[in-house]
Amino acid sequence: MTEKSAIIPATHTVPPARFSHGVRKGNILQVAGQVGFLPHVDGRPPTPAGPTLREQTLQTLENVRSVLEAGGAGWDDVMMIRVYLTDTAHFAEMNAIYDAYFEEQGLREAPAARTTVYVGLPDGLLVEIDALAVLG
Repeated sequence: MTEKSAIIPATHTVPPARFSHGVRKGNILQVAGQVGFLPHVDGRPPTPAGPTLREQTLQTLENVRSVLEAGGAGWDDVMMIRVYLTDTAHFAEMNAIYDAYFEEQGLREAPAARTTVYVGLPDGLLVEIDALAVLG
């Protein structure tokens, strides 16, 4: 039986509860919901990348990428991405940011994706993204 292992990149804060930023078991890597916090700095609380959807979405995607890489995966291994927005008015802007980001990444095949509105994010956070990757 394959052991599962927690993935916590050095750029991320230790989660505030008993969960991991990602979990890998065999060739499956689940990235937990990431938000647009800047890389962790000791002694500083988590800080959003900025107030705009663009700033937060780009940082959130980079945070997902860092968990993928720490788990031995990359964007081409991602099968499913789920995006959670706090405002329905952000759909078009997020899609444009998302498309441009993945074009810059040179993604060969787009993963399946789902976007929904979720109003339970902490105050000031506009987007959360999780991903499921299958390696090999």
